[in-house]
Amino acid sequence: MPSQENVKLKQEIIDEIGGKLEKANGVVVIDYIGISVDEANRMRVKLRDAGVDYKVYKNTLVKRAIDGTANAGLAEILDGPSAFAFGYDDAIAPARVLDSVMKEYKKMEFKAGIIEGVLYDADGIKQIAAIPPKDVLIARFLGSIQSPISKLVRTFAAIAEDQGGGEAAAPAEEPAPVEEAAPAEVPAEDEAKAEDEVKEEAAAEEAPAEAEEEAKADDENEAEAEAEAVADEAPEEE
Repeated sequence: MPSQENVKLKQEIIDEIGGKLEKANGVVVIDYIGISVDEANRMRVKLRDAGVDYKVYKNTLVKRAIDGTANAGLAEILDGPSAFAFGYDDAIAPARVLDSVMKEYKKMEFKAGIIEGVLYDADGIKQIAAIPPKDVLIARFLGSIQSPISKLVRTFAAIAEDQGGGEAAAPAEEPAPVEEAAPAEVPAEDEAKAEDEVKEEAAAEEAPAEAEEEAKADDENEAEAEAEAVADEAPEEE
């Protein structure tokens, strides 16, 4: 029969596990078989530098801690040695750091994990581990926003240089409206002369008509004269 002290100690560990699971926004469970003490220590340093809490717990105690909670799905993978990595600031940090260590040591395996309240299997955790850190994602996002703006600024600068040798050319001033000139006054003498010229032109236009009528009258007179001459020359009938 377990002593009262052991029961109390186990309960403290169960409470500790429950508190970490509630506080963490990313939890990854791994099988740590094959890792040496020296490798484990170096791994702990890397995890600690990334703000990740790493600890090995007995499966039975973890199952009691998650029983009836939102993390109860982890009970299905709690078989064999299990180590837990808790991320409090960066939910992906535990998966990302452990994935790097596994590739370096060629040891250990993912079992499962809970990221932002969602349970993922080993393959899902591997995919999540490939996501870049938050600061890198922010830098890429800001770069994608600033790139079009920088290109636009360079374009405007090039246009300004073409127009004004490096400075934008000032807009040309609009020409002042031209005032209409007042009609010049015509001297009286010139006005009288102009009237005479108009009369002469009118008379010149009437002259051909009068000449035509005179010529027509002359033709009629000549015709009558010829008729009379013919009548005079005709012999008288006996």
